Amino acid sequence: MSNPTFYEFFAGAGMARAGLGKDWTCAFANDFDKKKSMTYQLNWGLGGELEVGDIRKVTIDKLPGIADLVWGSFPCQDLSLAGGGAGLRGERSGTFYPFWDIIADLKKDNRAPRVIALENVNGALTSHGGKDFAAICETFTKHGYRYGALVIDAAVFVPQSRPRLFVVGVREDIKIDEALVAPGPTIPFHTRGLRNAVERVPAMAMKNWIWWNLSMPAMRTTTFADIIEENPVSVQWHTQDETTKLLDSMSPLNRAKVEAAKRAGRRMVGGIYKRTRVDAEGRGVRAEVRFDDVAGCLRTPAGGSSRQTIIVIDGNTVRSRLISSRETARLMGMPETYKLPKAYNESYHLMGDGVAVPVVRFLARHLLEPLAGVLLSSEESSDEIHAA
Repeated sequence: MSNPTFYEFFAGAGMARAGLGKDWTCAFANDFDKKKSMTYQLNWGLGGELEVGDIRKVTIDKLPGIADLVWGSFPCQDLSLAGGGAGLRGERSGTFYPFWDIIADLKKDNRAPRVIALENVNGALTSHGGKDFAAICETFTKHGYRYGALVIDAAVFVPQSRPRLFVVGVREDIKIDEALVAPGPTIPFHTRGLRNAVERVPAMAMKNWIWWNLSMPAMRTTTFADIIEENPVSVQWHTQDETTKLLDSMSPLNRAKVEAAKRAGRRMVGGIYKRTRVDAEGRGVRAEVRFDDVAGCLRTPAGGSSRQTIIVIDGNTVRSRLISSRETARLMGMPETYKLPKAYNESYHLMGDGVAVPVVRFLARHLLEPLAGVLLSSEESSDEIHAA
C-alpha cells in the first residue's frame, strides 16, 4: 500500500512533517519565510514539494492528488495573549481565510482532503471574546467537515510547558470509528477554557461538533536537566559577574527558589524569563525562575517575549546562560540529526514558532491516521519520532 499523503501549510521547520514520520508522504508544502524555507529544504531535501511564498498566491494546480491530510499551523501572532489582538482579521493570523479558500477550491475540484488539522495558541479560544474560535468552528462546518478541538500540552511528552489548541476535522462523507468519539468533554484534552469557548459557538456550527476521544499518553520520563548541553556551541556561559547581576534582578521570592535549589542535593536546572515588574524601588526588569523540571514555553520576539535563560545549580555553584539552539530543538522533540540554522536568533525563532513534534506523532497515531483510513503495522505506528 502506498504511503498516505499530506499537504503542510505554514510549514516552518517541517515539524509537522517530522511528527507524521517517514510513513507519510509530503505532496506539497508552503511557507512565506525564506529563511525558514532554507532550513526546511536543508533537512527535507529539494524534492520540489515546497513552494516559498504568500499562501494567497497558492493555486490548487500546484497541489497533486487528493490529500489524506492537510496540516496548517497558521500564524498565532494576532491571536496570542502577547500579540496585538487583531485576531483572525490580523495581517498574520488572517491567513486563516486564504487557507480555507484553497480548501474550497479543492472541494470544487472534487479533491477535498479527508482530514484537516489546525494548530494554534490557546489564545485563539478567547480572542475577541471567543468570536475568533467560533469563526474557526463555523468555517469547518461551512466547508463540510465534522470537527472537534483538543488542548494538548507538550509537557506531557517533552520538558517544556507548551499548551496548544488543535482543531481536527474530517470530511462529512467519511465514516468515523465510534471509538474515536466521546459523549462529552473528557480530561485532560478538553480543558475548562476549551469548554467555555465551545459554549459560545453558535448552534449552526455546533451541529458538526465532535468530542474527540483520545487515550492517555505514557508518562514523560525526561526532565529539563536531561536536555542541557555542558559545552554548547551556539551560546556561552555567563561570567560570574553576569550571573550575579541576574540573581540581583530577582525578587525575594525568586531568590528563595534559588536558595532552595542549592539545598536540593542534585543538579537543578531552572528556566528564567526577564519580565517587566516594577517594585517599590522602581526597578522594572525582573528575572523570574522556575525549578519544576520543565522549561517555560519557547516564544519568539514577535510574540512579545524575551529569549529564555537557564540557570544551572550544583550545590553552591550557580551558572547561567541563554538556552542553546540544540536545547530549544530538544524541547520541541526534534531529532538530534535535524540541521539547525547557524545564526542563533534564527534558530531560536524557528523552534519557538513551531509545533512540538511528539504531539503531532501522538495525534497522528491516535486520531489522524484512523480518520484518514491509514493502516500501518504496529512497528510503523509507534510513537517514535523518525529522524529527518
